[in-house]
Amino acid sequence: MTKRATIKRILNAINHLPKGKVKEISDFTKFVAKRYDEQHLSESIQQMTAKSESFSFLNNDEDLYSEADLKEVY
Repeated sequence: MTKRATIKRILNAINHLPKGKVKEISDFTKFVAKRYDEQHLSESIQQMTAKSESFSFLNNDEDLYSEADLKEVY
């Protein structure tokens, strides 16, 4: 089903609902849109951070500890 057909089907169903249910659907669509925006923002921040060279100096440090230094291994 295409996006346009889906929207048309949803609008047709909404037109047959009482006002209270239409408000409920409106609130839900706002919630879904906000969640999508937050997820998209979070993914964008992760991508920017991954490409960042801010902490690249840590790659040059030698390892201070190894597995041999562990007293207990889980």
